[in-house]
Amino acid sequence: MAKKNLSYSEAIAEVESIVERIENNELDIDELAKNVKRVAELIKFCKAKLKSTEEEVEQILKDFDES
Repeated sequence: MAKKNLSYSEAIAEVESIVERIENNELDIDELAKNVKRVAELIKFCKAKLKSTEEEVEQILKDFDES
């Protein structure tokens, strides 16, 4: 899975790097499978981070409206 202290920006940068390597045919078949799996893990991490941030922002706005 993604590194424990990985930031959203780092995850996106890693995905972009892997996609670029795939597009440039820089990966052999063994590396391709490994890298596609890594991209899937990173996307899952990013989706969770976005959902968490969205919930946090909604709570802040809710608290703001109540004050």
